[in-house]
Amino acid sequence: MKLSTKILFAFLLLLNISCGQNNQYDFSGVDKLINIGISDGVFPGSVLLVSKGESIIYENTYGNFTYDRLSKKVNINTIFDLASLTKIVSTTTAAMICIDRGLFKLSDKVVKYIPRFGNHGKKIITIKNLLLHNSGLPAYKRFYKFCKNSDDVINDIYNTELIYKTGSKTVYSDLSMIVLQKVIEKVTGKSLDEFSKENIFDPLEMKSTMFNPPDSIKQNIALTEFDDYWRHRQLQGEVHDETAALLNGVSGNAGLFSNSEDLSNFLTMILNKGTFKRKRIINENTVLLFTTKQPNSARALGWDIKSPIKSSAGNLFSLKSFGHTGYTGTSFWVDPQKKLFVIFLTNRVYPTRNNTKIIKFRPKLHNEIIETIYRLKNSD
Repeated sequence: MKLSTKILFAFLLLLNISCGQNNQYDFSGVDKLINIGISDGVFPGSVLLVSKGESIIYENTYGNFTYDRLSKKVNINTIFDLASLTKIVSTTTAAMICIDRGLFKLSDKVVKYIPRFGNHGKKIITIKNLLLHNSGLPAYKRFYKFCKNSDDVINDIYNTELIYKTGSKTVYSDLSMIVLQKVIEKVTGKSLDEFSKENIFDPLEMKSTMFNPPDSIKQNIALTEFDDYWRHRQLQGEVHDETAALLNGVSGNAGLFSNSEDLSNFLTMILNKGTFKRKRIINENTVLLFTTKQPNSARALGWDIKSPIKSSAGNLFSLKSFGHTGYTGTSFWVDPQKKLFVIFLTNRVYPTRNNTKIIKFRPKLHNEIIETIYRLKNSD
């Protein structure tokens, strides 16, 4: 056998071994569960991506843009409205970069950067309070009912009264992340979308991740809700969240659009403690700090932490897992002990947000995925 032939044979053998490793998992149970979810009206379509040990071990698409089987099929490039995943991928990550660059500290008070925020007892609120959702600000407001534009929204937030004593409890708050957005924009001199593109999306090769998608790609974006209460139209490629819409599509709480492979790049960087393709994006200590459960809190900084019971991550992710969910039906969970992450993107709010079946579905899905990977069902 010639040397070149031997090399080719060895390469093909190695390729087969590698493919065998990726194909060692039988995800048919996962596929069945997701297809049943579509049949049961949990969501019309979805994308699943599972990564373990720095390799994507499973990626599949399911269903259509709507429950009409003649509608466009979901594919691997389908873009979804991420809703509150924006809080992590853009706002929290931008805050991490700002801390790395010395632009602010977690202990800094918000009024240091936004003095007019400090009325009604808000002078003591720190950036850390915003990230831990224990600032005292309310969870949300229906700004679309009384605000006409972005200035109205921001002025109302700055004049909002606290609903509990700062630091005394946790109330997950859209308003906190919008305030954090304004701090980030103040110290960087850039809008959140500009800063995120330059410092997060471009370095991570996230080419399909953006605020305010152009009309030219909207046919590739999964439909969300038929808005029959404010905008009175079907939403597609237009941010679902009303507050983000009033903020011209760029908000610290929502507004980002992306697909599974872009998010895989992002989570790979997080799981690799701040590096992507040998590029340092965030300092290792900063990543560890932000993704670790904080003292006297059920959360990490910006990130959610898996709770022992009733977690959307199910029962089988380790307690050191961190992740987040989005109102439109999106989610990702990272387990640093197992060195894996799961991205699950759906448009469960089509045609209406009143469909909440995904709350019970997500834990079942994550349990099925972990059982598939570790063959827990067959281990005696």
